[in-house]
Amino acid sequence: MRLLLVEDDEGIIRFLEKGLREAKYAVDVARDGDDALYKASLNEYDIIILDIMIPGRDGLEVCRELRNWGSKVPVIMLTARDDVRDRVLGLDVGADDYLTKPFQVSELLARLRALMRRGPALKPTVIKIGDLRIDTSAQTVNRGGRLLALTAREYALIEYLARNADRVVSRSD
Repeated sequence: MRLLLVEDDEGIIRFLEKGLREAKYAVDVARDGDDALYKASLNEYDIIILDIMIPGRDGLEVCRELRNWGSKVPVIMLTARDDVRDRVLGLDVGADDYLTKPFQVSELLARLRALMRRGPALKPTVIKIGDLRIDTSAQTVNRGGRLLALTAREYALIEYLARNADRVVSRSD
């Protein structure tokens, strides 16, 4: 599963990257709104985690622009703004969920799993390519009926490559 994390606080970036990668997510980082829109225009993400208070275009503008493009990628707003009006505004501009800081990584991971269970636009939970079987729910890989022991990074890479088996991928993806 590939995520775009849009956050400008280096401490939060390191904290979230570690937790997300340990949970076997591939993580790209954007530190401002313009970079977020640029990366979202080039890459297909399963979910975008979007801070509201970022340099350049704020998270609300980024979310609004994504929806104007017709993007259906789920967006979780991640912010210190916890007023009801802020949450309503975030959801009204197109966010699918809203999580206020401080939070536990376990809650963010649960919200990611919940978003990935939604709707028909979701990608399959089992990917089969020849005798390779990737169960994205259990985050396991079998080849020829044999379970492979993979690191979190190896799992994220093989899932990404399997999801993109029909196209050329490069390091910049």
